[in-house]
Amino acid sequence: MNRRFWSKLALFILACAVVTPYAHADGETQPGRDAKQPIDEAYTAKMKKYTTEPFFTSPLVDYLPASKTVPTPEVVLGDVAGAPGILPYANDVYKYMRLLEKSSPRVKVFSIGTTEEGREMIAVAVSAEANLKKLEENRALLGKLADPRTLELNDAQADKIVAQAVPVYYITGTIHSPETGAPTALMELAYRLAVDESPYVREIREGMITLITPVVEVDGRDRMVDIYKWHLAHPGENYPNLVYWGKYVAHDNNRDAMGVTLKLTENVMNTYVHWNAQVLHDLHESVPYLYDNTIGDGPYNAWIDPILADEWQMIGARNVADMTKFGMPGVFAHGDFDTWSPGYLMFIAALHNGISRLYETFGNGGADTLERTLDPEEYARTWFKQNPPLPKARWSQRDNNNYEETGLLVSLHYFNENKRMFLKNFYTKAKRSIEKPQNEGPVAYVLPADETRLTLQLELLRVLQKQHVEISRVTAALTVALPPKKETKKSGEKKKEEAKEAKKDEKPEPTSKTFPAGSYVIRMDQPYSRIADALLDYQYWSPEDPQKTPYDDTGWTFGELYGVQVARVTDAKILQAPMEVVKELNVPGGVKGEGAVFAIENHAEPALASLRYKLKDADMQAAEEAFEAGGKKFLPGTIVVKGPDRRQLDAATKELGLQPVALPSAPAVKMHPLRAARILLLHTWLSTQTEGWWRLALDKLGIPYDYASTQTIAGAADLRAKYDVILFPPVGWGGSLNAIVNGLPNSWGNPLPWENTSLTPNLVGKNDSTPDMRPGLGWDGVAKLQKFISDGGALLTVMDTTQFAAQAGMSPSVNVASSEKIKIVGAVVGTRLVDGNSPIAYGYGEQVAAYCDSGPVFSLTSIAGSRRRRRLGPEIGERPTGRGSKSDPDFTVGRLGVEAPEEPESEVWETPPVTDEQRHNNPRVIPPALRGRVVLRYADSKDLLISGLVEGGNEIAQHAAVVDAPFGKGHVVMFSINPVWRGETQGTYSLVLNTVMNFDSLNAGRKDPDK
Repeated sequence: MNRRFWSKLALFILACAVVTPYAHADGETQPGRDAKQPIDEAYTAKMKKYTTEPFFTSPLVDYLPASKTVPTPEVVLGDVAGAPGILPYANDVYKYMRLLEKSSPRVKVFSIGTTEEGREMIAVAVSAEANLKKLEENRALLGKLADPRTLELNDAQADKIVAQAVPVYYITGTIHSPETGAPTALMELAYRLAVDESPYVREIREGMITLITPVVEVDGRDRMVDIYKWHLAHPGENYPNLVYWGKYVAHDNNRDAMGVTLKLTENVMNTYVHWNAQVLHDLHESVPYLYDNTIGDGPYNAWIDPILADEWQMIGARNVADMTKFGMPGVFAHGDFDTWSPGYLMFIAALHNGISRLYETFGNGGADTLERTLDPEEYARTWFKQNPPLPKARWSQRDNNNYEETGLLVSLHYFNENKRMFLKNFYTKAKRSIEKPQNEGPVAYVLPADETRLTLQLELLRVLQKQHVEISRVTAALTVALPPKKETKKSGEKKKEEAKEAKKDEKPEPTSKTFPAGSYVIRMDQPYSRIADALLDYQYWSPEDPQKTPYDDTGWTFGELYGVQVARVTDAKILQAPMEVVKELNVPGGVKGEGAVFAIENHAEPALASLRYKLKDADMQAAEEAFEAGGKKFLPGTIVVKGPDRRQLDAATKELGLQPVALPSAPAVKMHPLRAARILLLHTWLSTQTEGWWRLALDKLGIPYDYASTQTIAGAADLRAKYDVILFPPVGWGGSLNAIVNGLPNSWGNPLPWENTSLTPNLVGKNDSTPDMRPGLGWDGVAKLQKFISDGGALLTVMDTTQFAAQAGMSPSVNVASSEKIKIVGAVVGTRLVDGNSPIAYGYGEQVAAYCDSGPVFSLTSIAGSRRRRRLGPEIGERPTGRGSKSDPDFTVGRLGVEAPEEPESEVWETPPVTDEQRHNNPRVIPPALRGRVVLRYADSKDLLISGLVEGGNEIAQHAAVVDAPFGKGHVVMFSINPVWRGETQGTYSLVLNTVMNFDSLNAGRKDPDK
């Protein structure tokens, strides 16, 4: 071998070193650009200019590869992604993605649906051209892994598919509209994945399909861009808070993955399931500088597969390790986010056998570059944050984009390196979901055909259907064995004897249960059994759990919240019963019998209110007493329809699933009109977060209403002339009397407009507008609300707005207090019916499950301005020390005995009676007819918890939960529970709707004391 040979060999090796990937010691591909591929020098220079510190970027994103055919984001943005002063509208983002699709065979754009306001949502697939050409073929392969029944649970067959299928990694951005960085980061990421020829990126492109929805909350994104443009046009001024995001809700749009009530959730859900994706990775902004919060803190959701918990740890730890190696500070996992609630968008994957992922990066709420100063706990070094963020730093949108893109690229690359393992896990989790009946159970859930609330049962089944859960129906009656009831352990001989005696009087527990033909069965031997199990089962969060600050709701049992029967079945023979898969869900409805008078049973179904408004001119009345007709018994609250257009009634009730029964004549019982009341839904400009769920509920039920702010009604001439009922849902924060009356500070600063202008064309949408968000209701507005009630209107208040009503003097018979001892964090609690004759309670039974989030404590009083009688000093539980036995009276030496009058007694939830002494010359004594009427109370302490966390419940147990407080000729109806929440509480909607339809007859069935 001569010198020339060695020289050539050296040159060959050198050349190979340039194009061959650098490798870590463990053989992994080195991140960094391909030296043979030119970079876009001008774009790269701007990226570096806008990056405020060299350690706020990485070798993956400190350059942009050049392409002669594929445009960079600059062609649409006018500058690089993350440039200061630039936030693109959703359509600008889509325009760029479609330019990518047009210029590169490695990109395809799909429309995945529209929002409530009609804006488009898209998904962008980026992968090698060969992969995109075989999308349907690959989707079919992944579909077999997603449903192992197609492979007869054959692991060997699954392994063959795992070896050839291309995984799908789904990334979503900007569900939270003030978190503005993701769209530009995802525009640039799509470009990199399509163009970059570095080995690191090429491996991602060739090995997997990256699916991107760059804007999830499209309506809110366009509003946020409007706000930012207003900010740029008004330098030095305060700019309006983004009070509306989507049409209905703001931050809570990321709590809808259980109820699937919003279009954005449904569109992402359908996309994830249609593509049979393995990962759903959602991008957020709130924490410096990148928090991989999927690992988070305990407790983890009890229904996830343990394999998923391991996958969270693996990917999260690797993300942190890789970015730490790049020298990027502030990258960490763990933290205080618990992964208990399945309501987050990312959790679509977690309970559909995929991997849920979430990043929190550091956003500035716009594209300004700002100096950010952190709190000590944010920059403190901890065991899980060894390289914390800087205490103070200049931070830009470009910095944020660098972190987002780097985090995604290292995650994508690690996933691709281990894709065969993750694909096999995807299959294994689906297989284990199918094998659930023979492992942890249960075998099935049954929703019986003899349900009285069939329309609510239908709504619950529709939620499961949106979750892509298979629903079956038995074709014959079915009897299943019930698990034996566990006996409560009692210690001590005395307790054993007590238990033995008590057992003599007890009826034996049934050992089986029969379900009629037509009952719905949610089988657990299906791929998506976990989400069904999670929604239908009960939850328990221990007060002793080390996690003391639950991140969101702790309980959500859907059967309880919908007020329908759901049976958890552990008898495996149910799976052998004859049943058919249900494709279309409906409830039979329509008129039965001949006649001119019809009765519709009232089982507290919201569809009854829909009917009232569909046939707003029909003569509908509510029976105040039970009656019998045609051999059938009808309960109080039954709706009697007189002389309707039969065809209209039949068509409307068929659509709604209601069954009017013809009567030979109108019942001879007391009745009152059922009104299609004129409704105003009242909001503040402090927050529209929680009331949005109320608007959504009314819209879905087809119930018309006006929508106005506290500012608007303050200027109204006569509220009662225009409205019958005002609904004032929870404000959510700042719902105090001071905040509602005074609004935001307006004695300094500039006006905060929320109006459509040429600068802000998207702000108002389908919602409200104002030239200045700062003013509140004002004291004139309070007076107008009081007059509205006094003149016969009904004001319905909930949680914090009940406190407002009480503090404003609108409910003198009800005291409302907060408590620091109660810790009920978004839980399902038990309530008990107190007054079934109240029209508010029509259709409800003795026990009602309700959603509670540390609701206010109601105490009723007979004397205005006073609370329940309190004694000074310790409570006197027994008689004082003296003569005689425990039950004998004491005496006074040298004086004739005098019998003491009996102390008046009342239950916790009741209005205390007035003594003769209190009544004497006391103008504050409230007349009996104007005292509060308790409709529902909280259950006893031992029965309060149904699902979730209840700690310190003694303080609210037995207290009133729903009160009808007369005021003048009208009523203030007060809810300590929240009856309308996230589309999940449909079982308590009718407490609101009954109030609305009976607003001028709420005194029906009322029984007042003589004094």
